[in-house]
Amino acid sequence: MLDQRGVWAALADAHRHLAELKGICESLPNQAILLETLGIQEAKDSSAIENIITSHDELFASSEHAATSSAAKEVRHYATALRKGYEAVKKTGLIRLGTILTVQAEIEQKRAGLRRLPGTVLRNQSTGQVVYEPPQDAAEVEALMDNLIAFIHAEGDGLDPLLRMAIAHHQFESIHPFYDGNGRTGRILNLLMLQRSGLLDMPVLYLSRYIIDTKADYYRLLQSARDGNKWDEWCIYMTKGVAVTSRSAVSLVKNLRELMQRRKHELRAKLPKIYSQDLLNLIFRHPYTKIEYVQKEIGVTRLTATKYLEQLCREGFLRKQKLGRTNFYINDELFSLLSKVGTETYR
Repeated sequence: MLDQRGVWAALADAHRHLAELKGICESLPNQAILLETLGIQEAKDSSAIENIITSHDELFASSEHAATSSAAKEVRHYATALRKGYEAVKKTGLIRLGTILTVQAEIEQKRAGLRRLPGTVLRNQSTGQVVYEPPQDAAEVEALMDNLIAFIHAEGDGLDPLLRMAIAHHQFESIHPFYDGNGRTGRILNLLMLQRSGLLDMPVLYLSRYIIDTKADYYRLLQSARDGNKWDEWCIYMTKGVAVTSRSAVSLVKNLRELMQRRKHELRAKLPKIYSQDLLNLIFRHPYTKIEYVQKEIGVTRLTATKYLEQLCREGFLRKQKLGRTNFYINDELFSLLSKVGTETYR
């Protein structure tokens, strides 16, 4: 079924770039920064596929508990769902049905569970024409999800993990197990499978940007695999996405590492009395930081936190801006770097 030369060439390219990405991520002193910064980028792009649009400014100025719009709240819920999925896989080494249910419930902010009522169909957004009818019977949906979980963990069959991810994603979207949130849940599942297989230690690959830029191909190839059993084309498409987004992520992480290193030396030289690795990590984990973040993460009083941030502004490390009633301290270079993520086109 998958013996065409193009599949194996695409796999080799994807594995090479994934390995480079994994290696450079390991070179960062605090990888948690990537989960926050690249995780929120993936959340933004995956949500955009569902026409949930928000700006970088609004997103970074928001928090899980204080997002400024319904779109920003939904993106934040996605980022939390990704983090919960990551933590579950890291803890158990497994992707259980419960893991997928938790991810979907966090995205939708309700625990509706698997579909139990018939009537779900997928329509062409432009014409309204029905393009696909997923399984309708509740018992069949449950049985198919059990089979999918078994397939995800069936490592003794010798199937390449990237092909397993591509096939599992197709099967998940074809089962369409939930009333809402299937697309976003399925895209998180991709990242969790890369994490579980050891190809990445953290889910920091923003595949959703590739899908946005190749959206017509994505839906066309999903359907052609269903209708014409054209699995080669689908698997090449998905593995190519892994390769091109890995290359882009490598470039970003290199730039982030260089910026952090430069800022570390400057901070030590200009503000040695307040310098700490924790403070450096904080201003790179939060492009828009607040006094409360410094209090909580550095463990200082509000007065001391304010003093730190004001000194960072005076020396040009941050820029102070009032939004509403809140003072934000913005890491402009980091914000600029992250705002450019995904501006490449992958068509």
